[in-house]
Amino acid sequence: MRIFLILVAVVLLGTAVIGPQFFFTVDETQHVVITRFGEVRRVLSEPGLKIKVPFIDAVTILDKRLLRIDVPPASMPDVESQFLDIDAYVRYRIVDPRAFRETLVDELRAGSRIGAIAVSALREEIGQRLRADIIGGEITDLPDGTKLVEARLTEAGVATRAALTRTVRDRTQAEAEMFGVVVTDVRIKRADFPQAVEANVFTRMRTERAVQAERLRAEGDELFLTKTADVDRQVEIIRADADKTSDELRGEGEGQAIRILALALERDPELFSFLRSLEAYKMFLGSQTTAVLTANSALFQYLQSPDAPTPTPTP
Repeated sequence: MRIFLILVAVVLLGTAVIGPQFFFTVDETQHVVITRFGEVRRVLSEPGLKIKVPFIDAVTILDKRLLRIDVPPASMPDVESQFLDIDAYVRYRIVDPRAFRETLVDELRAGSRIGAIAVSALREEIGQRLRADIIGGEITDLPDGTKLVEARLTEAGVATRAALTRTVRDRTQAEAEMFGVVVTDVRIKRADFPQAVEANVFTRMRTERAVQAERLRAEGDELFLTKTADVDRQVEIIRADADKTSDELRGEGEGQAIRILALALERDPELFSFLRSLEAYKMFLGSQTTAVLTANSALFQYLQSPDAPTPTPTP
């Protein structure tokens, strides 16, 4: 029994050690390239359990799925020799495992080679374009004559940037086709100003915003003064019209009063004299008023008997 168990353990151990040299599996997401002494003998893409020559054939597994290469960030000049830090990525798919294995060997080297091709194409295309086309923003002229790229995308800018990445993708595909891959996409993740000029750019942005603020304030002050002056002018016109109307009405009233008074005087001069005397009494005679007059003063005319003759004023 003990010998049997030992034999079983030996068989299992041998199977575990020698089995992978005979058998291997192909996943549905994989290409498997069989090489013998570095030469490609077979390419297997159908999933299942497969057999190979032990200790001679080597198995290289490649991914069927869409693969991504994160290109190392690099500083690249535009057409005006203004540098931008570009961070991009590439997506590709292996369509010819044999050519891929013979030229690039594995995915690690593929990332290095294809990434270098994409960076070269990006550098050349960016060197032919303006910064606004790369970032996808708008350019504003500053008072000092410099230019500032707005940190916001526009519809036209997005379309221009998409055209840039399509061109880079096509150029990368043209050079990488010999590797047995299809480059499906090249995208710019980030396009920023270098750290050395970032502070200067922010200063320019603040200056530009300050200039806009001053312009808006000046326009607001001008509009305020215009509105205030217009209101003041209208107030003066209204006041002048009111004063004119008031003077006209006052003049008409005084004229009517004079006419009425003249008519009343013509009808009864004695009544007019009496009323004027009453007004004089009201003005000169009060509770604390002392008046020194001659006995024949005209003011005593109506303080005496109403039928008394009018005294003759003393010269």
